[in-house]
Amino acid sequence: MLSGSRLLCGVASLLAALAVAVAVAAPQMTGENQNLPPKTTDLSVQGKQTFTSTCAQCHGLDGKGSERGPNIADRPSVQRLSDSQISHVIENGVPGTGMPAFHSLQAPQVRALVAYLRMLQGKNETTTLPGDPAQGKTVFFGKAGCSECHMIEGQGGFIAADLSDYARSHAVEQIRGAILNLPSSNRQVRLVTATLRDGEKFQGRVRDEDNFSVQLQTLDGTFHFLAKSEIDKMEADSQSLMPSNYGSRLGPQELNDLISYLMSVAGTSGSTSPAKVDEWDE
Repeated sequence: MLSGSRLLCGVASLLAALAVAVAVAAPQMTGENQNLPPKTTDLSVQGKQTFTSTCAQCHGLDGKGSERGPNIADRPSVQRLSDSQISHVIENGVPGTGMPAFHSLQAPQVRALVAYLRMLQGKNETTTLPGDPAQGKTVFFGKAGCSECHMIEGQGGFIAADLSDYARSHAVEQIRGAILNLPSSNRQVRLVTATLRDGEKFQGRVRDEDNFSVQLQTLDGTFHFLAKSEIDKMEADSQSLMPSNYGSRLGPQELNDLISYLMSVAGTSGSTSPAKVDEWDE
């Protein structure tokens, strides 16, 4: 016959064992885990599976679009959306467009899907900077003279494109090629000189033109609206605003530093205008 103390120990051990068994079996008994996606340590695998079955039919296996859906891999407006904005689009769709809501996807699946989209966009790839961004900033505002025409992070010229986000959607070799190789002649940015009938001259870039007027932006950023009836002649400069001698003007290390500066800025700067979720379906 068991003593009182031994009996109590035996009961306590039995209750502990039963508690463990119930805890292990409970999820299977309630069925609350039946709809969860299989666990995986690799989000890209799970995200790719979900993307293939849910998104690829419209956006393509590479995310670059099809006749049924837009490019969501390369489009800057989509790349600028935050992870939470993209999750919102996936879960709720975009009213009035072809983007449906995927209420059936659970939170872990949505997170994996966003992570895989970032991989398609190249945002999860670790890219080693080819040079020194700090030195590149000196080159940008100094020897290369980029800031005379281009703005970056609110500083620089007005006459050419803002480069704050340029490297966000361009790879290292694409940036290098854009610096060293002039675009085709019809895409080269050139200044024009407008001479009015009274002899006054304006030099700048044509921003808009119709049958009756010309909108000219001068190098200081000022816009001038000129009536064509007042213009005596307009002459385009023979030289492109983009220098063609960077290959000899900049050394290899200076070029690498300049590229690194553009990449560094694009990695930390935000869009100059907030992205809208409805741009997903444009």
